[in-house]
Amino acid sequence: MCNLYSQTKGQQAIIALTKSMRDSVGNLPPLPGIFPDYSAPIVRTGIDGARELSRARWGMPSPAFALEGKKVDKGVTNIRRVASPHWRRWLGPSSRCLVPFTSFSEPERLPDGKSQPVWFALDESRPLAFFAGVWTNWTSTRKIAEGPVTCDLFGFLTTDANREVGTIHPKAMPVILTEPDEWEIWLAAPWSEASALQRPLQDGALSIVARGEKKDEAGAA
Repeated sequence: MCNLYSQTKGQQAIIALTKSMRDSVGNLPPLPGIFPDYSAPIVRTGIDGARELSRARWGMPSPAFALEGKKVDKGVTNIRRVASPHWRRWLGPSSRCLVPFTSFSEPERLPDGKSQPVWFALDESRPLAFFAGVWTNWTSTRKIAEGPVTCDLFGFLTTDANREVGTIHPKAMPVILTEPDEWEIWLAAPWSEASALQRPLQDGALSIVARGEKKDEAGAA
């Protein structure tokens, strides 16, 4: 599971690539280490139909069975089984989003039993790309000390691992969208068309750009 990624490009780069009409994030500093429940940028379609750059907390609402006996919902960061009734409600265009990133990590198991992050990017320059995400506005208790909160939440889809990711984490990788036509399909097309994007990035499309660091400081704009 990808539970750590980096987004170090400026908001103007995100706005330009996605043709966003509105920016509601305020100041967006480089985010070299985004962990679950962190606030991070997403691109979505607003209620007025305008494309907007916004913020949300990483971790969609958990299914009811996963919350039995628990006082908090830490959220689901990675979503694979989209046929589940729990996830089907958020598969329409109004609930889809693009999650900008410059690199992401998967844990590598070392011979001594410990693990370290291995960072993947499209290449060493860490160009901007997007995870295929979903979002919702939800009321839940994320942390006991915080109590119930209503906020925007997001997660992103996963799929089978390609060759590069599979050498480290053979079970899954994030769904990555790199082309403008893919971004448009994900944000606007019916699910019958958009669902085809839940597939691995082609072999050879990713590079390992760092190992062992909990943040990827390289590639900041």
